[in-house]
Amino acid sequence: MKTNLITRLFIIGYLLLANLLIAQSNKVYIGTIEGDIDLGLAPYVRRVISEAEQNNAKAVLFKINTFGGRVDAATQIKDAILNSNVLTIAFIDKRAISAGALISLSCEKIIMVPGASIGATTVVDGAGQKQSEKYQSYMRSEMRATAEKNGRRTDIAEGMVDEKVIVPELKDDSTTLITLTAKEAAKYLIADSVIASEKEALEAFGITNPQFVTIGANWAEDVVRFLNNPIISSLLIMIGLVGLFTEIKTPGWGFAGTAAIIALALFFGTSYILQLASVIEILLFFAGVILLILEIFVIPGFGVFGIAGIVMMVLGLFLGLLSDFELTDFSFVSFAIIQLASIFVASAVLIFVLLKFLPKSHAFQNLVLHSNIGIKTGFSNQKYAFLLNTVGESHTDLRPSGIVVIDEEKYDVVTEGDYILKGTPVKVIKIEGSRIVVAKI
Repeated sequence: MKTNLITRLFIIGYLLLANLLIAQSNKVYIGTIEGDIDLGLAPYVRRVISEAEQNNAKAVLFKINTFGGRVDAATQIKDAILNSNVLTIAFIDKRAISAGALISLSCEKIIMVPGASIGATTVVDGAGQKQSEKYQSYMRSEMRATAEKNGRRTDIAEGMVDEKVIVPELKDDSTTLITLTAKEAAKYLIADSVIASEKEALEAFGITNPQFVTIGANWAEDVVRFLNNPIISSLLIMIGLVGLFTEIKTPGWGFAGTAAIIALALFFGTSYILQLASVIEILLFFAGVILLILEIFVIPGFGVFGIAGIVMMVLGLFLGLLSDFELTDFSFVSFAIIQLASIFVASAVLIFVLLKFLPKSHAFQNLVLHSNIGIKTGFSNQKYAFLLNTVGESHTDLRPSGIVVIDEEKYDVVTEGDYILKGTPVKVIKIEGSRIVVAKI
């Protein structure tokens, strides 16, 4: 009796374990690739593949519906899929155009729904104009190598990039690119089959009763894609530049400097995650900031350190806007130059507006004491009133605060924001309580 009970428990445990292992082995992870292919999509694809591998999934199925996007982003995604240790399936729902075709070809299996299309992979710039032969050659080799890796027709893959590649079964001229319908793709061995549903597609590859695990983009990936938007990245750079300028021109450390550090950290952090910027670009920018601060606060005048600092800052920002692929493309380089120039112009205008109108604003005026406080209150300090309109000489550099000598007496003073070298004649133009304001004569 006791032996029978133990046997039954063993059988039940065995069946439960077997069912658990079957369910585990039938896990299929679902990833979505739709809309524009941008650099923010690559970390998401890598995470989907990583989770599938860690959980011993049977396959990863990518639902693809895209008109394409950035070549460098598509290349990163392609590399992640090719390096996967789990079966990858492209499920083309509607279309896989341009960069989407390269991503689809990188998957081991390709399923297309009826009415879907794939192809038209010519490299174009931001304005939609066809790029030079150098870039077409690069894309042809990427498409050919990817198709070859997964046993697909390399001539058709190249014909999707270059209209000069003739595929007799499909075309007899050199004026059109190859774009295939679902039935054509299956006929010419680009797709494995034409199937309407994901479950049926998996059954075609021997995966029955799949347990679907849908992976969506997490908040961090959404934030990175948002910050990588050219408008947002431009605003972050502008906040950083205006904040640094404001912090340098005012004593102590305040809100402007904190905002600048946060904005620049977001910009370079995003660029680093998306492989736009390396540690070199980040160090280059902040080394430039340090050189500029040394020039302003330590080294008299404005010379080599200041110029070198500005050049390094500009170069760090410029390289942080471009990927390695884009560095070889003049159209992307020129766009980055225009973007950076626009940021500098907008920053200069904002700084001018702040300097000219902020002190006169109602909110700022509420922070300033306009009426004199009587001596009897014990809070008044009128002892410097006699210095108004007197002249002296700067005893130290005024940046904008420092020391001047008037009638052989030393006084702590400030300027209205100007930098004044040591030994320069100055005049007292304002007395604001205990605050002495001077200007260069």
